[in-house]
Amino acid sequence: MKTAVVILNWNGKEYLERFLPGLVGSVGPHDRVIVADNASTDGSASLLKEKFPDVATMMFSRNWGFTGGYNRALMQLDAEYFILLNSDIEVPDHWIEPLEEWMDSHPECGICAPKLHSYADREMFEYAGAAGGYIDRYGYPYCRGRIMKMVEEDRGQYDSPENVFWVSGACLMIRAELYRRLGGLDERFFAHMEEIDLCWRAQLTGHEVTVVPYSTVYHIGGGSLPNDSPRKLYLNYRNNLLMLRKNLAKTYALKAFGNGNDAGTSAAKGLRKARRTILTRMLLDGAAAAVYLCTFKWSYFKAVVRAHRDFRKIRERISVKDLTGYLKQWGDKGKITGMSDKWIILRAIILRRDIFRISGKV
Repeated sequence: MKTAVVILNWNGKEYLERFLPGLVGSVGPHDRVIVADNASTDGSASLLKEKFPDVATMMFSRNWGFTGGYNRALMQLDAEYFILLNSDIEVPDHWIEPLEEWMDSHPECGICAPKLHSYADREMFEYAGAAGGYIDRYGYPYCRGRIMKMVEEDRGQYDSPENVFWVSGACLMIRAELYRRLGGLDERFFAHMEEIDLCWRAQLTGHEVTVVPYSTVYHIGGGSLPNDSPRKLYLNYRNNLLMLRKNLAKTYALKAFGNGNDAGTSAAKGLRKARRTILTRMLLDGAAAAVYLCTFKWSYFKAVVRAHRDFRKIRERISVKDLTGYLKQWGDKGKITGMSDKWIILRAIILRRDIFRISGKV
């Protein structure tokens, strides 16, 4: 098959019943829809068997999370492209062709995605990914069309293909060969920010991440964990630090290497700068935890504290030798797009919605 469209389902019976028929009818003759189920308990398995007997399924015996579930599903499939698709997404006819055509004609692109609109308010961008994402100097992600909780209406302002830092895992196409070579999603993340890490690693190995606005899908959002969930807050804080720890030193080293430094010097500079940046980010997290404490949001405060504790347990050691080896292999190929040198939260607080009138990269 050309493209394997894989829904990772966990207790999403309602969404499967509502959106799977349209999805199955929208794919081409060389594409295939697969539902991988993370041990749902809501009757999803029975629904698939009774109402969608022609849809291929994979049934897991436990909930492996977003990362583990997709890794176990995709590593079994033989296709040119993979699409990771949330169960709570409505797709129109011919949504998949622009993505396939872009990847076919742009071999330098490793990951691409459509624009993400809100299912409830179809002219508005959707929080999870809007028109592609960036990241600021301290690792805070934001989107073209969504910064913090401010979401923009789609008036055609992002209707040209654009290389970005990340695209949402709600609907993401990746070359199967690249997915395997990168080792898939990092299962330490379990869920949340794993797609940003994947996009970052793809760029570090010389691949572009692109929004293809000729395709648009409609996302409900919040299907697994609500935005105000302490569990989601914990995952976001922990995984953000893990993502920075994995990739930031390489990114800074890559920039120093591009400025004419040798590999060893670039590696040392990248490691020092990354340590300073991550320390600053941890202090900012501490300030956020203090606000939660002072406003009696005990569960949020505990979530941040636990996130930092668990990050220290799972973080990996990175040495100058490691970074030097990376530069020798990828220093002339890696290229990072969409990392701002600004602190997006402060700018958003000051400018509010006027921030969307500035450059798309803010």
